[in-house]
Amino acid sequence: MAPRRRRGSAVIPFSRDYRRPPRWGMGLPPRRPPSRWRRIVGRLVDPALYLKAVIVLCTLALVVLPLGADAVNAALKPARSADGSCRILSVIDGDTISLWCGGRGVERARLVGFDTPELFSPGCGSEFVAAQRATWALRGMIFQSASIDIIIEGQDRYDRALVTLKLDGRSVASQMIAAGHARAYDGGRRQGWCRDAAARSNT
Repeated sequence: MAPRRRRGSAVIPFSRDYRRPPRWGMGLPPRRPPSRWRRIVGRLVDPALYLKAVIVLCTLALVVLPLGADAVNAALKPARSADGSCRILSVIDGDTISLWCGGRGVERARLVGFDTPELFSPGCGSEFVAAQRATWALRGMIFQSASIDIIIEGQDRYDRALVTLKLDGRSVASQMIAAGHARAYDGGRRQGWCRDAAARSNT
């Protein structure tokens, strides 16, 4: 029989039971590794997977597709000008393009006669959406045209070439205005687009 511990004593009672190994473990049973089917299902219901898919699709829509469309237009759609053969390298927004001409090199060109919503500094979300529509509308018009004529009329204060662009003999300004993507513009102070873009999106 183990001696009792006295009050105030440092003696620890001894028992042979303390040295006996436990008969069974009191912990949880070992977890089985998930099956292959459960791993597949777990990945499918993971919200992070869908978030990554949305990011990839947005990247494709905003970067890859415009670059591909511009490359097709640059390769298949030569333009004529007084400086010789030209190429529209890219559509920057609804009224600005990147242009290459044999005697001038690569330069940014502002298309005259119309104004479109701002793509890179929009005043509201509806203006950004309208700017995307105008940019793609201009790309589509260039792709569908059989002949492209470029008339360079000088430079603006941002050192961009001022260009009159004609597609199949028609001014692109009149086509963009008729399609509802632009308004007439001959210089001076530009008007805002947020009210017009919001009203157009609601109709």
